[in-house]
Amino acid sequence: MRMIDLSRELYHRTPTYPGQPPIIHGVWKTHEESFVESGNVHGNCVMFFSMPDHGGTHIDAPRHFGLNGTPIDEYPLEYCYVKGICLDLRHIAPKAEITPSQLEEAVRKSGSAIPKRGTVLLCTGHHARTFPTPAYSTDNPGVNVAATEWLARQGIVHFGIDSMRPGPMGVGIPLHRPAAQMARRHRLADSRRGGIRGVTRGPAVDRVALPLLDASDARL
Repeated sequence: MRMIDLSRELYHRTPTYPGQPPIIHGVWKTHEESFVESGNVHGNCVMFFSMPDHGGTHIDAPRHFGLNGTPIDEYPLEYCYVKGICLDLRHIAPKAEITPSQLEEAVRKSGSAIPKRGTVLLCTGHHARTFPTPAYSTDNPGVNVAATEWLARQGIVHFGIDSMRPGPMGVGIPLHRPAAQMARRHRLADSRRGGIRGVTRGPAVDRVALPLLDASDARL
């Protein structure tokens, strides 16, 4: 089995969703400082993070879309280790809406079926094209409401995409309504290592997202 790391590197000032707190990464204590404090007995290095729960590679809980949704700490752990399929949508133009028919065609071209109670990874190529430029925050393509509902009807438990929002800019908030109603949609960011693009060569994939309240950072 080939392991592919889809997790975003978290570093100081990693780009975050507009209007949310920055990701802060720093050194709390160095080995040299520890040696001085301990009288040259021992050294240790301690680093720290401060970040929003939707920063970097993460999974959104149904609670994110509505007060009555399931929080991430109650989300079934078995849903976080599932079979999946990766769809190649790199031909979709920046800022464009991905439609149900385009998803159906991508599934057909993949040669694999969408696994029930599994996941669908959408490779749009957006991260590879734009990160870390300002366009990363504004120019992503993504699913529209109809496509989100189509994904839910396939019986999946979540889906992932290589951008900071599931739909194009201005479409993301309307997607929360069907997501809240169906408790299906869980968005995942891309990574620094080729991202979701790295798994398009083999459409059948396993996804691990080990679980905060609205969302949780994830290792994929």
